[in-house]
Amino acid sequence: MKSEIQLAFDKCKKEKRPALITYTVASDPNKKKSLEILKAIAKNSDLQEIGFPHSTPIGDGGAIQTCSNRAIKNGFKMKDAFQIVKSFKKDYKSKPIILMGYYNMIFQYGENKFLNDCKKAGVSGIICVDLPWPENRDFAKKCKKKSISFVQLLSPTTTRDRMKKIIKDSHDMIYYISMLSTTGGRLKVSSKKILENYSRIKRVNSKKNLVIGFGITDKNISSLKSANGLVIGSMLCKTITNSLKMKHNVAKKLSKIVYNLKRKII
Repeated sequence: MKSEIQLAFDKCKKEKRPALITYTVASDPNKKKSLEILKAIAKNSDLQEIGFPHSTPIGDGGAIQTCSNRAIKNGFKMKDAFQIVKSFKKDYKSKPIILMGYYNMIFQYGENKFLNDCKKAGVSGIICVDLPWPENRDFAKKCKKKSISFVQLLSPTTTRDRMKKIIKDSHDMIYYISMLSTTGGRLKVSSKKILENYSRIKRVNSKKNLVIGFGITDKNISSLKSANGLVIGSMLCKTITNSLKMKHNVAKKLSKIVYNLKRKII
């Protein structure tokens, strides 16, 4: 049986467009509003990444860190992420949710407990920023046993030999980090160069779902629409912070932005 992640990509391929993948932080600005945001953007996003807040991240830029700090300040606990996912899945049963975060938090929570709670809540996939291949092989196997996809990461500096091994071990989705930077950084390479690197990876195995993340905004998203999927995170996180400052309706604002992003890749 195909996973929710694979079915989402199949649908997008049938519609001849990339999957739109959104990223927001669990419990930002609080549990209730975090759930409201997820539901509001679900109409136009194909897969949703939810970050679990971390006080000392290695890959997150300023926009995501601001959201994470706000969630932590509001008392975030790992169980909150599962409660948000569970509530969301009641209304959006087939919408894939991917939890994204850092392995040290999973380790502290307990690998088995974490995966059991993921399964109960309805999590479809996991991205561990600080658990690279081959160190992630055992954990990735545990994920697969629970029918949860472990998303492998590739970057512009990944060697061809290493790339082949990572792709071979990958599940339903591979995440290509477009540039050597933290999230939300200004795109330092052209869309053309990103797509050249992207094509190089696809040639290893064209059947794998390969998505591009880091530095993607409403300004460049349409130039990258030949990819299987595109991840928008920092732009949304920045909007949340600005909307809170301006006392705007956060969920409504994000819903409009995600709708407009979708229009650019159809």
